[in-house]
Amino acid sequence: MERVDTTERLRHLRQLMTERKVDVYVVPSEDSHQSEYIAPCDARREFICGFSGSAGCAVVTLEKAALATDGRYFNQAQKQLDSNWTLLKHGAGDPSWQEWTVDQSEGGKTVGVDPTVVTAADARKLHEKIAKKGGAGLVAIKENLIDQIWGEARPPRPSNPVKVLGLEFAGITYDEKLEYLRKELEKAKSPGIILSMLDEIAWLFNLRGSDIPYNPVFYSYAIITASTADLFVDSKKISDAVRDHLADAVTIRPYESIFDETRRFSQSLLGESEEKPPSARPRFLISSTTSWALSEALGGEEKVEEVRSPVAHGKSVKNDVEIAGMKACHIRDGASLIEYFAWLEHELCVKKTKLDEVQGADKLEEIRSKKEHFMGLSFDTISSTGPNAAIIHYKPERNKCDTIDPAAVYLCDSGAQYLDGTTDTTRTLHFTQPTEMERKAYTLVLKGNIALDRAVFPRGTNGLSLDVLARQFLWEEGLDYRHGTGHGVGSYLNVHEGPIGIGTRLQYAETALSPGNVLSDEPGYYEDGRFGIRIENVVIVKEAKTTHQFGDLPYICFEHATMVPMCRNLIDEKLLTFVEKDWLNKYHAEVLEKTKDFFQPDSLAMKWLERETKPI
Repeated sequence: MERVDTTERLRHLRQLMTERKVDVYVVPSEDSHQSEYIAPCDARREFICGFSGSAGCAVVTLEKAALATDGRYFNQAQKQLDSNWTLLKHGAGDPSWQEWTVDQSEGGKTVGVDPTVVTAADARKLHEKIAKKGGAGLVAIKENLIDQIWGEARPPRPSNPVKVLGLEFAGITYDEKLEYLRKELEKAKSPGIILSMLDEIAWLFNLRGSDIPYNPVFYSYAIITASTADLFVDSKKISDAVRDHLADAVTIRPYESIFDETRRFSQSLLGESEEKPPSARPRFLISSTTSWALSEALGGEEKVEEVRSPVAHGKSVKNDVEIAGMKACHIRDGASLIEYFAWLEHELCVKKTKLDEVQGADKLEEIRSKKEHFMGLSFDTISSTGPNAAIIHYKPERNKCDTIDPAAVYLCDSGAQYLDGTTDTTRTLHFTQPTEMERKAYTLVLKGNIALDRAVFPRGTNGLSLDVLARQFLWEEGLDYRHGTGHGVGSYLNVHEGPIGIGTRLQYAETALSPGNVLSDEPGYYEDGRFGIRIENVVIVKEAKTTHQFGDLPYICFEHATMVPMCRNLIDEKLLTFVEKDWLNKYHAEVLEKTKDFFQPDSLAMKWLERETKPI
């Protein structure tokens, strides 16, 4: 991981700040759609500070600069930030980026931000805290200052073709989805809703794109009312097939016209009620991810109601076709990983081949690409050996990464996009003789993975409540990990999908798990400079069959979709209970049964699969 000298970039930024009378400038990670993963043209935070992780926020004053990120990226940030920057470790005792920003505003200082890349809710809260601290407030700087520094070197905005996702994969027509959304508008007594999250728009209209690497989405906005549906997208992306698909039910408008059209919608739909008292006026719905700029274009707080996006909820509950697709693609994907791990072990231990981390990742992608419905990877493959496995979101760089050491832990976190689903699997392996601590750590993590997989709980339970199940065995040893235990997974959409998740974040208490949700089960353990362990399965929430139903509540549980063996070489059987051994044997029998037909009887992969799935 190379360090970038940010001295000149910061000098230029501070010059622009001075010209605009701004004392503190905030540079979030997200784009105008609050995307977690972004296109290169929107990597403004990375440009100004050099840190390339997917989460974090940079804040620059006229004298100082700070980068805040979470525990997944502490190691990476320390390697990538130069001496101009202070690292704020979120959750480790350091102030959050908001707290640090507020402290810097004390004494009447002005904080600036591009209003298109910060949510209305975050802007409002930050402004209130700044004012309380004695700052001048938060101001919207309409011209993004980082873009001005970047200049012509800034990559162009992608404009890739939009494609129709067939009903055999989507399961439900977009007309049915619009009907569902309009019923939600009717319940809320709202004239309309504005959508800005790219995966929500792709899901709603049964369309997919490729504007953001690994995420099959396209730059767009949408405005839905009781009788209209407007899709704001570059018309050059729209083929005749897409126009035929949308027919007369959807009006296509220029992407750049969203703010003007939003103002027009606000005036036409809300303007006629101006004579009513504020409490009786209808409000346009926006989600918590809507930008400050869009909220203001609608007329600000008095004309909007911030809600949990009904589209996000609908998208997170997979229909029967999507669930069948997720199961099928995980079997194919599991076969790819089995073939890869068998090949890798043979190359390293038998043929004594020298392979680096990227070469391993390339081989895995090559194997996956031959599977039915393959469309690409769902994120950069984390192919990490030894100490690199302790960097939670490690990304090996071509010609600069380490050679895979067969005498060290190897962690592979990878996934793919298929027309019928999205995969995300992590397996940690050791090809020779692991240390006692590596085997103990692996087994404790495995126990947590099993405990969560086996959980049965009443409907209404949220991911915050379940998180302890995966951590309990590590906690008993005084150990833990600095990342969530599970995230939602899209159906041929974003590999990280809200609003559900399992972890310690308070947001996971806001949404209960429901049948049809798909999410990951991925506890881990990491020792900086030594090794890292993570085991990740994708699981599907379904109704549980219980003897009783206390309180007349239905109970739910998980069904695992991932079909890849655990690493026998890293399991300390003495630490497993009878129930855990039984679960593992049944899981391995299922993996064998569902993947064996992909391999020839005497093939390398088949022999590896049979060895790794033998009962313990």
